[in-house]
Amino acid sequence: MRNRCAWCLSSDLYKEYHDNEWGKPVYDDATLFEFLILETFQAGLSWITILNKRENFRLAFDDFDYKKIARYSEAKQEELLQNAGIIRNKLKVKSAVTNAIAFMEIQKEFGSFSKYIWGFVDGKPIDNKPKTLKDVHATSAISDALSKDLKKRGFKFVGSTVMYAHMQATGMINDHVEDCWTRS
Repeated sequence: MRNRCAWCLSSDLYKEYHDNEWGKPVYDDATLFEFLILETFQAGLSWITILNKRENFRLAFDDFDYKKIARYSEAKQEELLQNAGIIRNKLKVKSAVTNAIAFMEIQKEFGSFSKYIWGFVDGKPIDNKPKTLKDVHATSAISDALSKDLKKRGFKFVGSTVMYAHMQATGMINDHVEDCWTRS
């Protein structure tokens, strides 16, 4: 029996995500964008809701192709708002387009989104070494700074809590608890 972080114990999907994705460093722009879109849609909702709809999101948003998403027309956005398989929030759908455009601007400026975002942690994961779930934070000074910079660049739904979750998901921050098997 593997010990896992307590937040993932309620479903097999959560366990699979925890064991195979959460906290593993991601340097690929396409995957970083996928997590950015999913995290922004998660704002105000539970992550399991997003995981349960992830494949629907993948289909609806052209496999998270930011170049395509940046060109979504009003008609395509309206079509997404009719898709019961995703979160149908007009502001979040519109933000996916806005964020795709801003994402590509960062790529132009820094060479890649990965280089930009990993620069906030000097290119290597921060290991917080939490003993228990109570020791895991929802934000940090780094997520505050990242959020502020992204907002300045025109991103939407990128508050500090959302960005901290993004940093955890993409392995910029390791918040696996002390007795979690992933630490061995």
